[in-house]
Order: sequence, then structure tokens, then C-alpha cells
Amino acid sequence: MTDILTADGHVPRDVPGERTIVEVAVGILLQPDGRFLLTSRPPGKVYAGYWEFPGGKLEAGESVEQALARELHEELGVVIEPAAITRWREQCVDYPHALVRLHFCRVTAWRGALQMREGQDAAWERLPVGVQPVLAGTLPVLQWLREEAGDVTPRPA
Repeated sequence: MTDILTADGHVPRDVPGERTIVEVAVGILLQPDGRFLLTSRPPGKVYAGYWEFPGGKLEAGESVEQALARELHEELGVVIEPAAITRWREQCVDYPHALVRLHFCRVTAWRGALQMREGQDAAWERLPVGVQPVLAGTLPVLQWLREEAGDVTPRPA
């Protein structure tokens, strides 16, 4: 398993296998000018109002790419072609409510205008991001994007 990021200062459990890992496909939608899409967690969900990259849980039998295409269509109303999805990195995050493995994928093309189908907000951002608060699982991605841009100084979102 990859390193586990512990969120919100909670104490991670020491017993291996105590919690089931929730597999989540996450899309880093990238514009040609370098901007990326962040969405807010909708009302009624854990961490409502926090900003994250869009995506969702894998269903039984789904690949990461299939789950991501389905989730982005359900949440944002866009259609993603499998060729436009590139698996990038993974990160496990231990939240108080769930242990998740985030499968981050770059998405470079989609069809359709964004529709906020779950009552969430959306923002096309650059580094450093202007929206706050940012969900813990989003922070590593922002750091990886900084490093790719040649900025290796760790800092908060």
C-alpha cells in the first residue's frame, strides 16, 4: 500500500485490515492554459463546502476509468472518452469517517458544458488556489502540480 495521509489530526488505527479501503476515481480536468477544475463538496455530504477534484467511488466491476467517466457525467454532466483519461498517481487518505484510496487521473478532453448536478460549486484554478477550505486528499495533488511546474517548496494550499 502507498503511504497513508491522515486527515484532520485523527489518530489512525494500528490494526491492519480493521477498515475496508474505499476505492475512489478522481479526475484532474486540465485546460490547455494549465487551469484545473476544483469543485465543492455538496450540501449534505461529509466535508460539505470543502474543495476537491471531482470523482467518486468505484462500483463493483468498474475500472478506475469507467468509474471516473460515470462520476463526471453524473456530477458535472460532461462526457469523457477513455482515451482522454490517463492514470497518474494514487494516495491513501485516512479520514475519521473512511479510509480511501484515491486514484488520480488526468483528463485532457471532455464534451459538454459543466452542469453542477449536485448543487456544488466549481472553480477553474491555478496555483496557488484561491478557494478554501481544501479537502486533505486534494493537498498532495496540488503539491505534485507545484513540483511538475518546477516549484519544489512544500507549502499549504
